[in-house]
Amino acid sequence: MRPVAKSPTIIDVARLAGVSTATVSRVINGTSAVVPETAERVRLAIQELRFVPRSAAQVLASRKTNTLGLILTEIRGAFFPHLLRGVEAATRAAGYQLLIYTVSDIPADRPTLLGEHNTDGLLVFTSSLSLNELQRLSATGFPLVLMHQTPSDGLEIPMVTIENKDGAERLVSHLIESHGRRRIVFLRGPAGHEDSAWRERGYREALAAHGLPVDERLITLGDFDEVTAGASLQRLLQAGIDFDAVFAGDDDSAIGVFRALKAAGRSIPQDVAVVGFDDVQLASYITPTLTTVRAPIEEVGREAVRQLKRLIDGQPVEPLTLLPTELVIRESCGCPAGH
Repeated sequence: MRPVAKSPTIIDVARLAGVSTATVSRVINGTSAVVPETAERVRLAIQELRFVPRSAAQVLASRKTNTLGLILTEIRGAFFPHLLRGVEAATRAAGYQLLIYTVSDIPADRPTLLGEHNTDGLLVFTSSLSLNELQRLSATGFPLVLMHQTPSDGLEIPMVTIENKDGAERLVSHLIESHGRRRIVFLRGPAGHEDSAWRERGYREALAAHGLPVDERLITLGDFDEVTAGASLQRLLQAGIDFDAVFAGDDDSAIGVFRALKAAGRSIPQDVAVVGFDDVQLASYITPTLTTVRAPIEEVGREAVRQLKRLIDGQPVEPLTLLPTELVIRESCGCPAGH
């Protein structure tokens, strides 16, 4: 019996045309603009291989739900309300409805409940979708925008994020230059969190620029969480490790640091300077007021929706949108009020 010839796949087309499967899907479905020369290569490859797109996939791609999806790892702390406010406002202004799905404690290999069957496009917060699921959705040409996460090699997915490294470097440099701090703790965010990695890089580069060695004992887990940060700082205090400042990683962690230091009888900022990152609303109300980096959290949400809407409408998008941060000087670093 003669073997049945294998039908060409979208992967075969992409390989012959020298492009990604996402680009092939965009040419087939017309979901976003593709450079004319590239589109022609894809069409020639389709013709040569006699590739026939699955009709069901084409019907699915053309179905409109008038709904955008937002996938998050969780909703906790002071950060997410700002992000949600930006996403919701921009979604409403664009005339869409919003579905929100959290994936905390859900196996990474389980398909998301939001996708091409019930939304016109997805906003994906860092680490909330597995690489396999991102690859699957991208391969169909489904509109995706990542927030605070760089797409893996081969994935042409727009990304919106903030300037973490520059903000962290300026913050730590201020502690060194203006207040003479030399033993600065850094509290990392969750494992694999890209914002945390860039903030740590800024921390390390600031120390190096001022000729200060990195003491790895001063780098520990804060997890962008008040309780975890407080517990980590307590362990440093109990271990007798000397430090004169804490870069808390984010403002939620800074609150935990405040509690731990005050419980230990350490004065802020006289004994230990404390700084955060994000500039959430509470930062200007705690005592002493918190020196931090203002991150345009709401604008990340708004810009991500704008980019997603452009993808849905077949318009060109920015591969990377990097929003600037701003140093906000208050009292917790040692500067006087109203500085």
